[in-house]
Amino acid sequence: MKKDFILPDIGEGIVECEVIEWKVKEGDLIEEDQIIVDVSTDKAIVEIPSMYNGKVDKLYYGEGDIAKVHEPLFGLEIDAQTDTQQEAEVASLPKSVAESSLPPESSDIAGLPSSTKVLTTPVVRKMAREYELDLTTIKGTGKQGRILKEDILAFLAKDEDALVPKSEVTLADEDRVEPIKGVGKIMAVRMSAAVATIPHFSYVDEMDVTDLIQLRQSLVDAQTSDEFKITLMPLFIKALSLAIKQFPIINSRADEDLTELTYIASHNIGMAVDGKTGLLVPNIKNVQHLSLLDIAREVTRLTAAARSGKINPQDLSGGTITISNIGAIGGTVATPIINKPEVAIVALGKIQSLPRFDDQGNIVSRKIMTVSWSGDHRVIDGGTIARFNNLWMGYLQHPATMLAAMI
Repeated sequence: MKKDFILPDIGEGIVECEVIEWKVKEGDLIEEDQIIVDVSTDKAIVEIPSMYNGKVDKLYYGEGDIAKVHEPLFGLEIDAQTDTQQEAEVASLPKSVAESSLPPESSDIAGLPSSTKVLTTPVVRKMAREYELDLTTIKGTGKQGRILKEDILAFLAKDEDALVPKSEVTLADEDRVEPIKGVGKIMAVRMSAAVATIPHFSYVDEMDVTDLIQLRQSLVDAQTSDEFKITLMPLFIKALSLAIKQFPIINSRADEDLTELTYIASHNIGMAVDGKTGLLVPNIKNVQHLSLLDIAREVTRLTAAARSGKINPQDLSGGTITISNIGAIGGTVATPIINKPEVAIVALGKIQSLPRFDDQGNIVSRKIMTVSWSGDHRVIDGGTIARFNNLWMGYLQHPATMLAAMI
């Protein structure tokens, strides 16, 4: 019998999403929990698994099309007995596919569609696709014959020709064309839209973080934990929230018609993270109510999630202002693009030991960082962002004032 897979709620009130990449084609045999398609919502990539075994009968959308929630995404041919057995499971599909689309690594899921059941995990299945391996030809050493990652590596070690993923093989001095898709495509579209619709202006300043680094070291010495790592980022984030209290326009957003300006009560401060799937900007919610240690825990959690590519879309939505730490890679000055619909973004340059004059005119070595702001000139003028930056840097250059403001 034929059955349509209905695109379920993906959360956050989303009613549509873009089809990024089909993992199957019409006529393919698929198994329960096999990833069928990647779709995108805002900056999140969500993997949609099948809830049935069967054969793909129809793909209702092409790559790049907009799919509607609660409407058919793809069609399957399944037998009546399978339908009866699995109907209850389909009815219990979690509301947020984002929280359930990545099966646990202990799941018994087939590696590649075939007539023989293969026990393995999504990670192993992905490796098999990359190296174009038939999992039915590989002996599994796990429980009940499950194929482990170690089994794949052992198989590859015996076959030198298979050591390079087939998707990466190119001839020397030959042009290579790759489609722009996934997070890269979303970022390209969003950044193009931001530049086209937002009149950016830049503001650059130098900040002396010598005392801030000493404070951070004191916090590390006093608060050692395997749960999180105290870096300078929580201090930058908390100081930003304290400054926003006096300059709420920095945490605002304008509507599309530029007829209303909404001052956002929550300080949801985002961090640009260079992850496996591309640039992601998770944000820490309600920073104004969090302690430094709470923020440090969130920075650790969100950074790890973004770098792994397995992040809840809710952590990517609702941001109100963004920090981009380009200095972690290198570089001193940047002209960051605003993360629409926010009205400001700051890029942190690398910290350098540079000569400066002290109050007595002596040359001393200080830790200097360049900060580069981009502002939406429809909402913020140069004077406002300069005064806001002075307050923010004041908290960071004189940490005692920041601690006093937190009381």
